[in-house]
Amino acid sequence: MDSSTVNGTAPGSGLGPRGSLVMSLTLALLLGMLSALVMFPAAEHLRSLRNGERADATLHTSGSCMIGHCRVEFEADGRTVVAGLPTGSGGGKQSVGAALTVRYQADDPQVVAREADVGGGGAALLAWISGGAALLFLMLSAVAAVFLVRQRRAAGPGVPV
Repeated sequence: MDSSTVNGTAPGSGLGPRGSLVMSLTLALLLGMLSALVMFPAAEHLRSLRNGERADATLHTSGSCMIGHCRVEFEADGRTVVAGLPTGSGGGKQSVGAALTVRYQADDPQVVAREADVGGGGAALLAWISGGAALLFLMLSAVAAVFLVRQRRAAGPGVPV
């Protein structure tokens, strides 16, 4: 075997089957974790506020609402509440002071969501997209594994691949 090849792959020609396998498995794991541990629970949390108390609010702090960096201000039981919108919220392109309607838990007004998001919205969509991408990379891993096994068999016994 020529010293310029590693794992049967010429230099500069890509990851090779082992690298593809490791990369695909890593991406599948990360996307699966994002879906299962972050986005599905965020969508369920948003749905849990469907029957919450309704209030008119203003956007207090804008930012990336999808990752939970927006805050709203509203009146609950005669007091002013400033609460953070949860992960998976929409409305990130609105300016501070924009009017919106929120739903909150009567016993804890800090648990709040935009009324437009209580169906699960963007969080549910991202959960399905990242879950689908995880399955895609898992299938790519299987293809890379089959390719690696076939390459080893073709090389013969005792020949490193």
